[in-house]
Amino acid sequence: MLTNKRLILAHFALAFALFGFALLLGAWQMFVRSPLDIWNINPELYYRSLTAHGSIMGYVFPTLVAMAFGYAITEVEFEKPLVGLRWAWVGFVLVVIGAVTAMVPVSLGRASVLYTFYPPMIGNPFYYVGVVLVVVGSWIWVALMGVNLAVWKRANPGKPVPLAMYANVAGALLWGWTAVGAAIELLFMILPVAFGWRSTIDAGLARVFFSWTLHAIVYFWLIPAYIAYYTIFPRAIGGRIYSDPMARISFITFLVIAMPIGVHHLFADPQVGAGFKFMHSVFTALVSVPTLITIFTICASAEIAGRLRGGKGAFGWLAALPWSNPIMLATALSLVMLGFGGAGGLINMTYQLNASIHNTQWVTGHFHLIFGGAVVIMYFAIAYDLWPHLTGRAFEDQGLMRAQLWLWFIGMLVTTFPWHYVGILGMPRRMAFFDYSNLALAPEALWVSISAVGAAILVTSGFLFLAILIRGATERKRDPGPYRFAVAVHPPTSLPLALNTFSLWVALMIGLTVVNYGFPIAQLMALKNTSVPAVYVGVTQ
Repeated sequence: MLTNKRLILAHFALAFALFGFALLLGAWQMFVRSPLDIWNINPELYYRSLTAHGSIMGYVFPTLVAMAFGYAITEVEFEKPLVGLRWAWVGFVLVVIGAVTAMVPVSLGRASVLYTFYPPMIGNPFYYVGVVLVVVGSWIWVALMGVNLAVWKRANPGKPVPLAMYANVAGALLWGWTAVGAAIELLFMILPVAFGWRSTIDAGLARVFFSWTLHAIVYFWLIPAYIAYYTIFPRAIGGRIYSDPMARISFITFLVIAMPIGVHHLFADPQVGAGFKFMHSVFTALVSVPTLITIFTICASAEIAGRLRGGKGAFGWLAALPWSNPIMLATALSLVMLGFGGAGGLINMTYQLNASIHNTQWVTGHFHLIFGGAVVIMYFAIAYDLWPHLTGRAFEDQGLMRAQLWLWFIGMLVTTFPWHYVGILGMPRRMAFFDYSNLALAPEALWVSISAVGAAILVTSGFLFLAILIRGATERKRDPGPYRFAVAVHPPTSLPLALNTFSLWVALMIGLTVVNYGFPIAQLMALKNTSVPAVYVGVTQ
């Protein structure tokens, strides 16, 4: 039962409109970095664009998708209207105000600090205020997910929490805690300097606080995609979830392990000791566990669907799957990109190998393949699945949807594979200009040009996606029937307390964060004379 469709549509509409804008910025950046750009555009404009692109794609877009999908899950799984509707609108308005507040100084060249902030660079304070407002708006969603779960559990004591909602709340709890690191950095370290109350900042300590958020945020981005893997994909292809408990374990594992891993981004930073870098590397490797569980479970769910559709023999079920179904196609392409991106992540988390690709285009290729590839294509699938139920109008042309998904897949590979290669050659990321006439850089020119072509393909796919949504909202009206999520082969009638609640897992999440971050943070805070003068961005001396 989807009661508050306007709320969900508002979040999705803003999310995908901003996505289209940020996609254009990203493609333009690829053109500027390539030898195809013959106009030598002011590099400062590149960094404005890069900050806007990262801030939208990293903070605003996935947050709005998670909020929209979370509200839909709550109403469908609990079969009742959302509790706290007015607060949900307040959260949405705060995200809107925050996004505008942050983007104005960025567009004026007053906050080109990238979405990772990079102190001692300090931008206009209103950029940081905007980011804080986006986070506060999202925290309202986190609270509402907890409140709705508590209300349902009081009315249904002992019943298993529906899987989609269980995973949704896990994602909300993860985001609520992981955002604390960046919030501390912004509120207590960066904003006092941005407002002129202090003139120095401990950049090393600030980077440690941001690393608290820096990698766990990736799993916040991932969780809506994983929910779609488990609860949309099997139903869309006519099957069932292989194992409800295994699905819950995967989300619990994300909740617990995804937090204490961010220091693997600081392997080259001297302010964190080697022992804690090793601990974070180990926990980063453990994050592969929920992904491997998911791949096994989703493949098993696909086999169930294939055999229900008449597939015989060891591999006959593969041919029986509905490959023309856009959800089937999106999931398959997503898993391929997840595999490639995850393989690159093994290099990033390995202390010795990381040294060869640190701060190179390899890193950019890795996280774009994970987020822009595996995750965003499942955001498309979520939209394709939910849109008819929100608008009351059906998509008529599935061929166009398949073409859009294939273009996104091809564009992402054409963009990111050359990034990995030039990263191995040593090309740094976050650079606005390269002199490809230099013999040392000449071998990279062709590959960067290929990446720019890939970016153009992604823009084509992205705007085709938006056109499909707009066209879908104008198609003939048709009742799509009630929306539902997939059920397991053996739906649980009861569950162990550990698989139906979060208290133990939240305690472990917080405990591991304290263990892995507590000592480095305390040690850095105890050191004296570690602050450096702020470098104000966009201020003419």
